[in-house]
Amino acid sequence: MRLITWNVNSIRARLPRVLELLEQHAPDVVCVQETKVAADTFPHEAVAAVGYRAVERSEGRWNGVALLVQEDRTVDEVRAVLPGEPNPAEARWLEAVVDGIRIASVYVPNGREPDHPMFAEKLTFLDAMRVHLERLCADGPTVVAGDLNVAPEDRDVWDIGALEGATHVTEQERSRLRAMLEGPVIDAYREVEPDAVGYTWWDYRMQAFRRRMGMRIDLALVSEGLTVRSAAVDTTFRVANEAGDKPSDHAPLVVALER
Repeated sequence: MRLITWNVNSIRARLPRVLELLEQHAPDVVCVQETKVAADTFPHEAVAAVGYRAVERSEGRWNGVALLVQEDRTVDEVRAVLPGEPNPAEARWLEAVVDGIRIASVYVPNGREPDHPMFAEKLTFLDAMRVHLERLCADGPTVVAGDLNVAPEDRDVWDIGALEGATHVTEQERSRLRAMLEGPVIDAYREVEPDAVGYTWWDYRMQAFRRRMGMRIDLALVSEGLTVRSAAVDTTFRVANEAGDKPSDHAPLVVALER
């Protein structure tokens, strides 16, 4: 199975790039985050025209997650709520069984600042995610992929000193991610790329992409029973295409899995 996770930062704004991604990589499943559309404006027809169906959980102008699945794959047991999430009205979690593998697309809250109320919600969300992930993995092969808004280690940011006192790198966040990785799942990218940088996000400001000022915050967490054959970040989708479209601030992570 070829799986991609990508925070598109608006699927309508990035639709040409999404279709380009489907054509170039022919993934079985794409986990999408920050779709930023209402359910009635999700581009189902455009996705269907290139051989995919979309299962989505939409909120409107904020958040939003989806699974884009090749039309010949079986999709069962769709669930659109993470048990225990602090704000169920926010569209941050969507899971389904695709060809016998439980796959979830997740968009963890940013948290803003460690002293902001949203930070406590972020920690609660990560706690709920860990508990649910243990349940899912006990039932069978599982992949949770998306924008976790946590850089697992210091080497996963361009300059740890520049982020002192900021979210994404605090011990509170990292300890919760470690608890998942010490449990039933592995970090797919690090499993096959133990030494590579692998940044997936770059700020739009300060020419961050050109200056390699990035972070690795988009992850694929893979359970036992699945082998990671390859994992790579396709940074070509972080730059403007020939039409000059503004890219997402994230690049897609492409993972090849085998039972």
